[in-house]
Amino acid sequence: MSPRPAGWLPKRDDGLWSRRLLSATVAAAVAALVAAALSRVPRFEPDVCVFWLFVGLTALLRRWRPRRDARLVWRERVAGLDGTEPGLVARRSLAGWVDLVTALAWATAVMLVVAMALPADPQWARVARLALLAGLAAVTGVVVYLDARFTGRLALTASGIRHGRRRYDWSNIDRVSLHREDGRIAGVRLRPRVWPSLEPAPVVGRDVAVPEQRLSAAIEAYRERPQVLAAGPVTAPEPAADADPTC
Repeated sequence: MSPRPAGWLPKRDDGLWSRRLLSATVAAAVAALVAAALSRVPRFEPDVCVFWLFVGLTALLRRWRPRRDARLVWRERVAGLDGTEPGLVARRSLAGWVDLVTALAWATAVMLVVAMALPADPQWARVARLALLAGLAAVTGVVVYLDARFTGRLALTASGIRHGRRRYDWSNIDRVSLHREDGRIAGVRLRPRVWPSLEPAPVVGRDVAVPEQRLSAAIEAYRERPQVLAAGPVTAPEPAADADPTC
């Protein structure tokens, strides 16, 4: 069950070009706004107290996990890796958005500190500062593009489970269990039938608004009959009251 990322050379007839164009337009607009905003940031001296305050705040935000009670929603057209198909979709959770914004904030902070540490006058320093700014704007644009490009953060379709840009084939999922991290449930582990890599089994859904128990029950329900997802509108099953398949 090697995760297959979205290809950089898509098919010509996959029906996703309008979605790609819209996503690219939104990403370019956001990247331009970020570049314009960063170019107007005045020079400053890094403050140690502000730095540690920022570290503490981001650490608290990463530990913050609000209650999640959303359900998998049926969509007739789910934009996936190679085309559109029916399926169940889970949106990104509020904590997942916080994690994403925090990561971008860290990248911005590091870039600003490095840029401010460069001398003001030499030509090479101005070029380096411009390159850092353009790089951060480009990274932000790519993040926005990928988020707009796919329908939902996670989707269950007849072709597989898509989490972000990675897809996992139903035929190679041998077991589904709740994954724990630091004593808390954090995602659903997909134990594969064949896994040649030395990496641990993939974990999906830790950043979606659907709770792990509900997501696990849905994956288990369609694991042996994924074709049902393409047959028409379906409602994801609810987990049993005493279900806790943690592993």
